[in-house]
Amino acid sequence: MMSSPCSTRSEAETDRSPHLSPPFSIRFWGVRGSIPTPGAENAYYGGNTPCVEINVAGQRIIFDGGTGLRVLGKNLLQEMPIQAHLFFTHTYWDRIQGFPFFIPAFLEGNQFDVYSSFGLNGASIKQRLSDQMLRPNFPAPLQEMRSQLTFHDICPGSVVTLGDVTIAATILNRASGALGYRVCWRDSSQGEPYERTLVYAIDAEWNNAQICPNLLSLAHQTDVLIYDTAYGDHLYYPMRAAGTGCQPEVWQVGMQVAIASQAKQIIMFHHDPDHGDALLQQVEQDLQNQSPSLKFAREGTTITIP
Repeated sequence: MMSSPCSTRSEAETDRSPHLSPPFSIRFWGVRGSIPTPGAENAYYGGNTPCVEINVAGQRIIFDGGTGLRVLGKNLLQEMPIQAHLFFTHTYWDRIQGFPFFIPAFLEGNQFDVYSSFGLNGASIKQRLSDQMLRPNFPAPLQEMRSQLTFHDICPGSVVTLGDVTIAATILNRASGALGYRVCWRDSSQGEPYERTLVYAIDAEWNNAQICPNLLSLAHQTDVLIYDTAYGDHLYYPMRAAGTGCQPEVWQVGMQVAIASQAKQIIMFHHDPDHGDALLQQVEQDLQNQSPSLKFAREGTTITIP
């Protein structure tokens, strides 16, 4: 079903308790970009690559399958049988490397719908996930997953409808083919319909002149925007090679996006593997002094939209 992204009216707040079951919750299982970064220097924010779990209106929606997906899978074993919808932004390795270790997918009785756009080479999402599980890369092929797996190749502009929840897809980066997603729940339980939204926008194109127009449209007035600023400083890579280090001013991009999109809360995500806890805590505090609605994603934490 095709439709336009929803608007929103609600406020968002942080809830650290994993035991509550609010009507719209977002839990972070992996928050790191590019490569897992275990170690004491990353223990506070976490070192697993991207995986975010959304629970809303009886639907379980999972964004990306980095190594955080393995941890989520272990947690889900106590809830079997499991039904969930797994959306990939694109298939750079940090987004798919946890999929072969997602134990619930190997167990009969579970059901997973998997969504993404076609790759830049025309490959389907099933083909790309299967390729990484072939020898010599991995010992168990995708065919050994005994759960019910249904693969959906979607296009930018598609809207997936799951009961009272819609997930709209928008292209954010033509170089990588990355999609951004807007989750909208139209809640009628209190009488007057009430819309609550979350946007998951990673690898959006950005330069000094303009924020990605598709991002601004996708994130307009959303309750929560999960946004990637770890690589807003792409131009700093040559400087890194020269040993000059990070430029903290690039973190202001996240605030610019929040202001321009009128997002009510922004969660900065997909942390650079070279950005340890000390740097992230310093930058997060500096930005929160300017805007308390801005936070950095941490593994194991839950955000609720009341």
